[in-house]
Amino acid sequence: MKARTVVKPRTDPQSAPQARAVRLGPRSVAALALVSAVGVGAFGWPFLAPPDSQIGAHAADAPWLFAGLLVLLVAVVAATISESGLGPKAVAMLGVLAATGAALRPIGAGTAGIEPMFFLMVLSGRVLGPGFGFVLGSVTMFASALLTGGVGPWMPFQMLAMGWFTMGAGLLPGPDRLRGRTELVMLAGYGFVAAFVYGTVMNLAGWPFMGTLASSVAFDPDAAVPANLARFLAYCVATSLGWDLGRALVTVVLTLTLGRTLLKALRRATRRAAFEAQVTFEAPERPRTVKHPT
Repeated sequence: MKARTVVKPRTDPQSAPQARAVRLGPRSVAALALVSAVGVGAFGWPFLAPPDSQIGAHAADAPWLFAGLLVLLVAVVAATISESGLGPKAVAMLGVLAATGAALRPIGAGTAGIEPMFFLMVLSGRVLGPGFGFVLGSVTMFASALLTGGVGPWMPFQMLAMGWFTMGAGLLPGPDRLRGRTELVMLAGYGFVAAFVYGTVMNLAGWPFMGTLASSVAFDPDAAVPANLARFLAYCVATSLGWDLGRALVTVVLTLTLGRTLLKALRRATRRAAFEAQVTFEAPERPRTVKHPT
């Protein structure tokens, strides 16, 4: 009787590398770096422009000029999807997660800090990588703006900030090795800090345009950078600190309580979808010869 050699595919999830649904190629990285540089300029122009700059004189027009970022963001998302060769399964997961995040956002409407979509973005970025994270964050914010009627000059800023927020989770260390309680604590810590950073960055989208108000925390185009920085910090403390704290605490609580289950579900779905996975085979075992008595 002839012995058969059976070749089995490797199915051990711990030995397989973590799948990444969207891989950033060179052109996508360059496009992302470009839009990030433009975003830094769009957010931080009050601190980057000198006091005698003509930018401050046209501050009332700036929101409409900066709304052009929306076109650039959509172009980056399209380039990322095109270059990475996103398959139908990855597109489906992107759509499901974006729709879920958009549906979660209205839950906290009008209630300070109850924004569960942020914890979903943290976990999704962690499992699916920084490329998928940036695309997912931007698309989710765009979809939620359409769902809640929040379309306006601020939307490109929200898309960019949420893309950075989700991408940062994908850049955290140990995506293939770190598991269990340690990973959850790291993700909760990131979500806590990033929630404040998100709120602070978004404050820059509106703070420079309250110049008509007689306030000691308003942007002063004639003041030096240190003076405006002090005004901005006072503005953040007075207007958004409570909201940012609520967002950070909700993100931490949801990450620690629901994170383990959701991470398992996302990783299982990623393995089954096998995004960009190459089939590998174990070395066949040498067949054993069995001698039959004659």
